[in-house]
Amino acid sequence: MGSEPIERRVAYIGDRLKGSRCPFCGKEYFRPRKYCGSCGRKSLGKMEDIDFFYEKGILETCTVIREPTNRFTRLGAYIYGIVSFHNGRVRVPGRLTDIIIKGDETISPEVFEGREVVPRFRRRYSVDRSDIIPTISLAFTFADEYYPYQQYDIIKPSKEYDVPGIVGYGVYISRFRIKEGAMERSVPFIDEDAITAAVEAGKLALIHSGIDHRLVGKIYVGSESNPYAVNPIASKVAQVLKLGEEEKAEGVQGVDAVDTEFACKAATSMFKDAMALVYYPRDPMDYVMVIGADNAQAAPRGEPGGELDFFVGFGGAAFIFGMKDVIAEVEGWYSCTSDTPDFWRRDLEPYPRHGGRFTGEPAYFKHIIKAGRKLMEKMNLKPSDIDYFVCHQPNPAFPARAAATLGFKPEQYLPGLQVSKFGNTYSGSSPIGLAAILDQAEPHKRIMIVSYGSGAGSDAYVFVTTSQIKDKRERQKFTVKYQAENKFINYVDYATYRRFKEGL
Repeated sequence: MGSEPIERRVAYIGDRLKGSRCPFCGKEYFRPRKYCGSCGRKSLGKMEDIDFFYEKGILETCTVIREPTNRFTRLGAYIYGIVSFHNGRVRVPGRLTDIIIKGDETISPEVFEGREVVPRFRRRYSVDRSDIIPTISLAFTFADEYYPYQQYDIIKPSKEYDVPGIVGYGVYISRFRIKEGAMERSVPFIDEDAITAAVEAGKLALIHSGIDHRLVGKIYVGSESNPYAVNPIASKVAQVLKLGEEEKAEGVQGVDAVDTEFACKAATSMFKDAMALVYYPRDPMDYVMVIGADNAQAAPRGEPGGELDFFVGFGGAAFIFGMKDVIAEVEGWYSCTSDTPDFWRRDLEPYPRHGGRFTGEPAYFKHIIKAGRKLMEKMNLKPSDIDYFVCHQPNPAFPARAAATLGFKPEQYLPGLQVSKFGNTYSGSSPIGLAAILDQAEPHKRIMIVSYGSGAGSDAYVFVTTSQIKDKRERQKFTVKYQAENKFINYVDYATYRRFKEGL
């Protein structure tokens, strides 16, 4: 399908949908060009860079590919077409994603043509396990369905705070779900994985915060479902989101990108590090991004480790930390750790193993309750002093019991309890709960979050919302509630769920 050098060039251009514009005649091109085909030599070296990553286009024409070839066969039938941007000044080819087409289903392309679409960052096609995963943003979803179009405006900060905190956040959950009884769980489409979820969450966080992406000095991506055993995914996320200053000639971002791993607290572990970096007095960073994203793994039911398959989900959450236009200031934190291997996956094993009854008291509850109590003692707080509480959510029962043990009432923890809607999203679990609270919290409300990661450990934080939380709320269309209750959610059966989980 293409050599490795070709794949690298396609990824660098297509992941971001880069192009060029002639400053003289205004002609636009998809893919960067050194000169304009109409204006010739006078445009050499003067072409302007453009990209379509945050824009919406029009699906002009399309067709149904019912018999995909070679590496596209696992996608099944799909819709491919031409998308125009900027009133037709530039056109790009692309695939409509997140659409399931059954073999005998009749599809009329006219139903889709003329509708607005938004670029999505996805896998291009399937490859062998020894290959680099090919990605691209030439995949599109409709702007008036599950994924609404949101404009990215860089807004000059208006206020600097004395302490660091959250300046913006974003949550990404797939539109696909499996429902069993009262439990719903998010399911990745077949072209999604932890990398695509991290990019989408980071993109939404930038939109919500309004910060300049070039001012992000570091990015942490926490995941336990990295599709690579050796290769960072943070570097891909940093390049797609254009974090830090970009060296255009070399294609290198001036940002530090790091993968982190500590089971389900791989992201929250880095909250304090992010805040320390923006608070560092000698050479502070403007902003640091932390993402937790997972395609939570579980063996098929009936196999060892298959008991996890009743609760695992898919999704990610991104938080941007800084000192300007903060929506939630940090008040304090506390972490604890012990060697309690209640959940593990050995190298080269496809699925994790679960410690069964040993995961409750000696692992989950011991660490969450210790971290929560220690932080309240450290800050001289009582449960009644805290407005909202959220903790790691491996299932619906554990977080409710932990909250009650710490002295919290249902009205304090229910707003952040999202596991019955999305499942256990591992590194995104407690961060998504935190985002659900931030979506609705009024100014000057105190929030406690306590994460948990198998192996084992917990991170506890207390944040206090500021008046600016309401100012930025209008930029957040894709809220947690919106994703939980959207009318365009697509429910799938168990066989489809397993096929999507394995991916391309």
